Amino acid sequence: MSFTAEVKDELARVVPACAACEKATLAALVRIEGTLFVSGPDRYRVEVATDAPAAARLVVRLLHAIYALKTNLTMRRSVLHKTPNYLIEVPAQPHLADALRDMGVLSAEGGLELGIKPELVAKPCCAAAYVRGAFLGSGFISNPKSDFHFEITVETEPLAAGLVELMARKDIAARVMQRRSSYMVYLKSGASILEFLAWTGAHQAALSMEEERVVKSVRNDVNRMINAEMANQAKAAGAAVDQIYAIRAVVEHYGMENLPPALQDFIRLRVTYPEASLKELGQRATPPLSKSAVYHRVRRIESMAREIGAGE
Repeated sequence: MSFTAEVKDELARVVPACAACEKATLAALVRIEGTLFVSGPDRYRVEVATDAPAAARLVVRLLHAIYALKTNLTMRRSVLHKTPNYLIEVPAQPHLADALRDMGVLSAEGGLELGIKPELVAKPCCAAAYVRGAFLGSGFISNPKSDFHFEITVETEPLAAGLVELMARKDIAARVMQRRSSYMVYLKSGASILEFLAWTGAHQAALSMEEERVVKSVRNDVNRMINAEMANQAKAAGAAVDQIYAIRAVVEHYGMENLPPALQDFIRLRVTYPEASLKELGQRATPPLSKSAVYHRVRRIESMAREIGAGE
């Protein structure tokens, strides 16, 4: 089961906070996954298609419980993707038009409602329920082990803007992007996605995602430390090579026996331990030397090597 399917399965089982929450969830599902057919004045039928079995069961249950509407449920299997798809048919029947107006599918004048009916999302819990239904309808969330990505696809710009506004009430910064003839409401921040899951009731999914965020954070910290250590080692190795070239020039020009004892001691240490840092060379000296004392000897040899080069 994909992570999206797991989230939808959990959201479909959220206990409503108030009696109006289930209506808000159903309204979003019908708006996003439903297709409206008109056969005459106030004569409609509706088809709701979903690939989430938990969402299909929820739609059927709520249509029966809230509006006492008759439904037919058919399971179809995609030949291409080999996955089941569920079709809920709501045939023409008395009170269907009233139910569609109550859910904000139809306006009071009989036209299509493009935005979100304010009465459905007046309470904070109902706003969360509506967004929960929107995700159940066309939501997608990537596996938290990969890059964080979240989206809900809707058909109208006003509906997309309405979802963004509802999330903004919870300080979740969503954005809208047009994709052909549809609109995608998306989140890119892992923190925003986590906040959405907790707000809509997917607490297990939020916990799983938070665990992955911690693992990613630790992994990134370790990688940064390793990269920094490798960079330091490369820098130290390059400096050691430069020092050995300078030592060779100084020894060949002056002779080892003609150099000050302090420089002779440093040259022996550097040649014996070519990969050691200046601090490690100081610790190996007899008596031990500070890093600054070793660095002073390095600068002296490098200065002598430059003078030799300038003289030649």
